Amino acid sequence: MAKTNKVAILSIMLCFFCMGFVDLVGIASNYVKADLHLSDTEANVFPSLVFFWFLIFSVPTSMLMNKIGRKKTVVLSLIVTVLSLFIPLFGNTYGIMLLSFSLLGIGNALMQTSLNPLVQTVLGDGNLSSSLTFGQFVKAIASFMAPFLAMWGAQAVIPSMGLDWRVLFAIYFVVGIFSTLLLLITPIHEKKIEGKPSSFIDCIKLLGTPIVLLSFLGIMCHVGIDVGTNTTAPKILMENVGMTLHEAAFATSLYFIFRTIGCLTGSFFLRVLKDRTFFTISVALMALSMFGLYFGESKAVLYTAIALVGYGNSNIFSICFAKALTSMPEKQNEVSGLMIMGLFGGTIFPFAMGLASDAMGQDGAVAVMAVGVIYLITYIKQLKTA
Repeated sequence: MAKTNKVAILSIMLCFFCMGFVDLVGIASNYVKADLHLSDTEANVFPSLVFFWFLIFSVPTSMLMNKIGRKKTVVLSLIVTVLSLFIPLFGNTYGIMLLSFSLLGIGNALMQTSLNPLVQTVLGDGNLSSSLTFGQFVKAIASFMAPFLAMWGAQAVIPSMGLDWRVLFAIYFVVGIFSTLLLLITPIHEKKIEGKPSSFIDCIKLLGTPIVLLSFLGIMCHVGIDVGTNTTAPKILMENVGMTLHEAAFATSLYFIFRTIGCLTGSFFLRVLKDRTFFTISVALMALSMFGLYFGESKAVLYTAIALVGYGNSNIFSICFAKALTSMPEKQNEVSGLMIMGLFGGTIFPFAMGLASDAMGQDGAVAVMAVGVIYLITYIKQLKTA
């Protein structure tokens, strides 16, 4: 049993790595913008499209979990993700990238809805925030690797394949196949769902529970700031400091490096500090970063601001998710679907930021993200019992 648990944990953490593939959309949209000569609004359609599918598929996925189980749902999500990574190997036309990012979003919606509850199946309820944060740490490794792989591919085109920056799709494609096969052969025992499965309307009605609704909005703001920074940080450096795209792409990696550090240290801090205390520290760092991004005019200030928002935003999801999940233990699959539907914020924020930046430069995009930070400040009081 101990050996099985170790294999299950390894398999699940590799799935978290595959979950991080969705964050390649930030750097990829910048390269597609340059290749196809798109405006900010047009380029921001890609991250918006990825996260649009969370609105459509998250709750149905929670219902699917009740029928086929959490593990099988994660396997399905991996298959869709692998397909999304395979398509761009044939080109990077607007249509191909729209299809790829759509499938990437659908696969990630399935994965995020089912993988987080699967963690609880394998590891139990103890320190759920900490366990989910460690999974986010593994996810962040894939996230910050993506810009480096894209830069490497862009500067050292592979002659035999001609993939340029799209080499990151090829590498993650191989990892995705391995992860799918490992999970398939890993035995995981799941308890059967007792009683009548919830309908779609039953799931949506759970938003009438205040903590579920407020946590849902918190996750919308978290992912909006996450995708917004991922996409906008290079543009801020290009606009304010005059960097080229290749030089500015490091900003995305910097963000994810500090998100990774935040997840790793957060998995410790959430064991020794109250959720509310660590959440408050995290949001304070994010608020400071918004000032830096808005008023900063040097690389040092902007890099510091990007690092602060990366660290601060690294544990917001885990705390909001765990708070909602533990508030309704009898409806965890359904609550998980609703929380992941909150990732639709990754559609709303980039779209609004694209419009704002086209109208008034990247300062407009930062102002949109600042609205999300202000909401997270108001969420702190919901953690008084944590």
